[in-house]
Amino acid sequence: MRTISLIDRAVPALLSLCAAFAVWAADTPLIGREAPDFSLRAMGGDNTRLSEARGQVVVLAFFGSRCNTCRAQLAELDGVRRTYGPAGLVVYGVSIDDSADDARGFATSVGVGFPMLADPGKAVGREYAIDRLPTLVIVDRAGKVRYVHRDPKSHGEPVYLRELRRLLDE
Repeated sequence: MRTISLIDRAVPALLSLCAAFAVWAADTPLIGREAPDFSLRAMGGDNTRLSEARGQVVVLAFFGSRCNTCRAQLAELDGVRRTYGPAGLVVYGVSIDDSADDARGFATSVGVGFPMLADPGKAVGREYAIDRLPTLVIVDRAGKVRYVHRDPKSHGEPVYLRELRRLLDE
């Protein structure tokens, strides 16, 4: 009968942890890199270019009109924008709907005070590796992606709020 040593238990656990980290790192390839620049038309407005917000902290909130969680998150982000906008926070909603009418109707019904941008060809969504909704991408003042949150559910204070405060203080 063989006894299991601490090393026999620790090695598989360590390998599992390394594998989990590798999956996480592969899942967020943009973190630490310059945010891909884009120009999208704001619903009911002009073109918006991400690089024009350089020097500010930017939240890109990717959403779809069939996503109920997206509606709540966009409303939550509007409150965050009102609070931290004077400190240099900019929020853009980015719709990846196929139908411009669906996206426009959803954006109007949400009624937020930040630009809602249309990405009907999903080119920007592909550049940012958006694979589920809602997804938040947080870009620092230098234009680098610092955080990505996929389906960030809030129970009380949003998980991304501490990160935004830290970036606004930099």
